[in-house]
Amino acid sequence: MGDSMSKRLKLVTASESEMEERSFSNPFPDWDQGVLPSSPSAANSSTGDLFDADGKITEAFQNKVQNKIKDLLQQMEEGLKTSDPHDFSTYTGWTGIALLYLQLHRVTADSSHLQRSLDYVKRTLRNLNGRKVTFLCGDAGPLAVAAVVHHRLKNQADSKEFLTKLLQLQRSVISPDSEIPDELLYGRAGYLYALLYVNKEIGPETVDEKIITNVVTAILESGKNLSREEKKTERCPLLYEWHKKQYVGAAHGLAGIYYMLMQPTAKVHSEILTELVRPSIDYVRHKKFRSGNYPSSLSNETDRLVHWCHGAPGVVHMLIMARKVFKDEKYLKDAAECGEVIWQRGLLRKGYGICHGTAGNGYAFLSLYKLTQEQKYLYRACKFAEWCLDYGKHGCRIPDRPYSLFEGMAGAIHFLSDLAQPEDSCFPAFEL
Repeated sequence: MGDSMSKRLKLVTASESEMEERSFSNPFPDWDQGVLPSSPSAANSSTGDLFDADGKITEAFQNKVQNKIKDLLQQMEEGLKTSDPHDFSTYTGWTGIALLYLQLHRVTADSSHLQRSLDYVKRTLRNLNGRKVTFLCGDAGPLAVAAVVHHRLKNQADSKEFLTKLLQLQRSVISPDSEIPDELLYGRAGYLYALLYVNKEIGPETVDEKIITNVVTAILESGKNLSREEKKTERCPLLYEWHKKQYVGAAHGLAGIYYMLMQPTAKVHSEILTELVRPSIDYVRHKKFRSGNYPSSLSNETDRLVHWCHGAPGVVHMLIMARKVFKDEKYLKDAAECGEVIWQRGLLRKGYGICHGTAGNGYAFLSLYKLTQEQKYLYRACKFAEWCLDYGKHGCRIPDRPYSLFEGMAGAIHFLSDLAQPEDSCFPAFEL
């Protein structure tokens, strides 16, 4: 990959060496135990009236969240007037804003949000360049979101047109001569997500199973080849790298790729999951630090990053999916350890965003809650949401794209909106 491309990639997401980890010291009185009292009534007295007698989030707190969402949306819309008009990406550009409004339409059923989503989708489609193919940073994101928005608006001809364009990208993804990596932001796993997202939102047969299988096969073959080259076939049958580093986290690394391969709708054969994916996951598990956190790459021994992109907040999703697929309690145990790391170190001075901020870390608690139904995880998600309700008051670093979905305000709004229906919460452009 040339120098110019490397520079462009660095503009979008920081590498491990650039991500100085700084988190806030424990700000909550009950932070150290991080668990709810034994009864809902006792919880009410000690958690700021977060829960009612049935253990549900109180109407008062929900109203507070909704009011903050309205306030932040106004700030975001004003701020977007000066944003890069050519950034069509989901990660930092207009597709991310369209995805946010799709989310707001899902949780509120307000048709004006769907119209706003369409407005932003139209902006993205004027700027597609065909250079990248993923949901987060390439053409696949705008095309997939456009297909979904038009489907919801019952514009089926338009929806089909964008779906066709999305599927045309597969040629470069599955070509054996392709130099496309395999990770989520710029690689095959990011294109696979786009296909699975469309099937989830429009219908399970929207993308032909053969196409998904071809993409999955390309990812598997790439992983087997590198594992063979590195002489790790026995220990880690599927090995991947990005920019000559074997990253671990969700954005560029093994956790994000394994997570996509385990998606039920990817329909990876159970034998492949057992013989290739599971031992690879176990290989990553054995790289865990004593703290319960994970390294940013296999060669890095520094326990400092607690982000979705690098560290426990991304790896936890892989472990949760492994627990669902393989029914082994050891994955839940490790996931719970990730939760403890995030609870202690997850309020980040880097900001409130999704990729490397408090909102993305908060999603780990929502995912743990969905899996376990343990109320302490919903409590922790609410406490991270409380932090986001004081948006801008903690002296955090202002991100380069302060209103975007993955770096900035739109991501925090997305996280806050998911508290309305925590059982159906979904980390955008990642969970399905």
